[in-house]
Amino acid sequence: MKKEINVFDYAGEILKALPQGILLVSEAEDNVNAMTIGWGHLGIEFGVPIFAICVRESRFTYELLERTGEFTICVPRGEKFSDQVRKALGICGSKSGRDTDKIAQAKMTLVDSDEVRSPAIKEFPLTLECRVVYSEVQDVKKIASQFAKKFYQTGDAHKIYFGEILKSYIIED
Repeated sequence: MKKEINVFDYAGEILKALPQGILLVSEAEDNVNAMTIGWGHLGIEFGVPIFAICVRESRFTYELLERTGEFTICVPRGEKFSDQVRKALGICGSKSGRDTDKIAQAKMTLVDSDEVRSPAIKEFPLTLECRVVYSEVQDVKKIASQFAKKFYQTGDAHKIYFGEILKSYIIED
């Protein structure tokens, strides 16, 4: 069962969880991939609620996003993450979906989405279903030097995706 929510009523919870890790889920041709992210933006753009993500062009998630233009953001709940959530974040943040079924390895349960093809994840119940409305590759030369030195030593840029939040809810048992 899904309880629809106003995403901005949960903004604090989402942004507090983000630096600890939340999941970006993408799907194409029945290939579901989850990637741990620690960067993201929640706000209003083009007059609609938006969640913006940054994905490096070398990532498998990038390939899936380019094919479908859809994703879900799945956020764990609670002050302290469960052992299963921490394990899933570790697997999804350290393995490639090109050669690993991270969903199976982390023993996560997929839940069909209502508006996009990317599924939600029961163990990460606060869910945002998003469709890309704008994207652009970062110009690494324009990034402040202290960040460029820290995050872009290899030159592997991120592509920023602005996803309109089409639906937001909490998966309940």
